[in-house]
Amino acid sequence: MLPSLPLDAIEQWETRAVLKQAAQAHRYLAELKGVAATIPNEEILINTLTLQEARHSSEIENIITTQDDLYRAVVADEASIAPETKEVQDYATALRAGFNSVRHSRLLRLNDILVIQETLEKNRAGLRKLPGTALKNQATGEVVYEPPQSAQVIVDLIENLVAYINDDTLCDADPLVKMAIIHHQFESIHPFYDGNGRTGRIINMLYLVAKDLLDLPVLYLSRYLIQTKARYYEELQAVRNTGNWEPWLLYMLEGVSQTAQQTIDLIGHIRELMQHTKHRMREECPKIYRQELLNNLFNHPYTKIEFVMDDLGVSRITATKYLEELVSTGLLDKTKVGRSNFYINTPLMALFLERG
Repeated sequence: MLPSLPLDAIEQWETRAVLKQAAQAHRYLAELKGVAATIPNEEILINTLTLQEARHSSEIENIITTQDDLYRAVVADEASIAPETKEVQDYATALRAGFNSVRHSRLLRLNDILVIQETLEKNRAGLRKLPGTALKNQATGEVVYEPPQSAQVIVDLIENLVAYINDDTLCDADPLVKMAIIHHQFESIHPFYDGNGRTGRIINMLYLVAKDLLDLPVLYLSRYLIQTKARYYEELQAVRNTGNWEPWLLYMLEGVSQTAQQTIDLIGHIRELMQHTKHRMREECPKIYRQELLNNLFNHPYTKIEFVMDDLGVSRITATKYLEELVSTGLLDKTKVGRSNFYINTPLMALFLERG
């Protein structure tokens, strides 16, 4: 029987090792929050890094797409987008919708979670009303974990979890420790027919925003989880088997630290590349230089005439002139797909490929 939260054992969570690791994770998160604020337009990070998180989180579920396909899909006709890429796009859409709600309310409500899952799975099935699939040992076929089977128990547990997320008076544990507990509880409840893993990973990010540990959803923790996939599932199950939380908490906190450091490095390189591009635009094509145009090139690694028209409020002729001049100076590459021209910020794409 899965217990409700909070558990009466905060001392078994906040061991000396866990608190030490949590302190380090907080330092890196604070640095990441500051570094993210140095990018002049928050949409640049929201649009690019949420796609990175979406790609890695979907990969955990064996939904695979490439960096190039993912960013190309932003400008392509929907009919030409591969199903796998569309699923990754849906993840980014779900994350962004959840973020827009949480950043204003500082709450992560049940309705937010339901909307996230609905966006991911393209259905309105809601919380499970039928028994969930038991987790089996692949070698022996033995059932190692069975999620709650009763519809009413699922409702009770998910409502309890939402209260735990939003009401800090229920538990005064460190918020990063609580994030790891929340993730474990959500995955153990397994409240939906499909999309539990991806929904749970979005909740991680939104919880950090709700608790003001991040301003933007830029900690794409799923990269760490896909790199340590076997350990992720082992540590999840080990808590159920032994009741020992420390290895799971240390694992998740180490993931926050590692991912924050990697994201700090990536944002730093994006900022440097923006500065380099800005200087070249001013020197080589000063007549068309505008900050809004620079932002467009980094907001959309693949851009097109319509994006420039919308972002800068210019005519098609002017937008085309801007993009063609940037191609002629080597700041963008141009490719034609069907009848449409796409303009690629190749150095930015290379940055994502290098750190992907």
